[in-house]
Order: sequence, then C-alpha cells, then structure tokens
Amino acid sequence: MPAFTRAFWAASLAAMALAVGVLAATPQPPSTLDSGWDKLNHVLAFAALAFCARHAAQGSRWPAPIWLGLVFAWGALIELAQTQVPGRHGEWSDLLADAVGMAIGMAAAWLTLRWSRLSRTGHSP
Repeated sequence: MPAFTRAFWAASLAAMALAVGVLAATPQPPSTLDSGWDKLNHVLAFAALAFCARHAAQGSRWPAPIWLGLVFAWGALIELAQTQVPGRHGEWSDLLADAVGMAIGMAAAWLTLRWSRLSRTGHSP
C-alpha cells in the first residue's frame, strides 16, 4: 500500500478517535449524532475506528494487532474517563460493544483488503 494511502487511513483514524473522545467527554452529546441506542453508538464508532486502523496497518512497521490494541485501549480509557464526566458513566457493557464494533470493522476491512488484492491480480472476488 502506498505511503500516502497509509497516511490517509492513519489520519482518518486519528480524526475519528479525537471525535469519539470529544463526544464521550461531553455530558450531553448532540442528538443528531445519536442512533437512539447507546450500545449501537459504540458499535458504529468502534467499527469505523477498527476499519481505519486495519487499513492504516497495511504495510506499516506496526502490525495490525498493535493498531487494533490501541483502538481497544482508547475505548477502555474513554470508559474510565467517563466516570469523571457529570451525567456520564463508564460501563463494561460499553467496552463489550466497542469490541463487537471492532470485530465488525475488522471483518469489513478484511473483505475490502481481500477484494482489493484480488482486483489487482485480475481475479474475481
């Protein structure tokens, strides 16, 4: 994967991680960014983070498990920090929802990376 593509995915990951962190630290996040179910919010956010992390790991000197471990650690840090935010609270079930989202994001990234490799070699997916 070209360096500029890795840089794009890494920058996307950083921007999304920052946005998720800011939303998590906000006592009342905007309702326009709410799916209506807290656990779905976690799944969607961490699916996107894991998708970007997996793509950023392609050709990186850091293997994918390191990138994904950092994403999971970010979720754990957010849950700990939320214990100090008025109106918010950290929950183990939120961390589990983060992990489910990460699994979905990794599966989606695997599919897109596989499709990309197959299309480059001229094989059909």
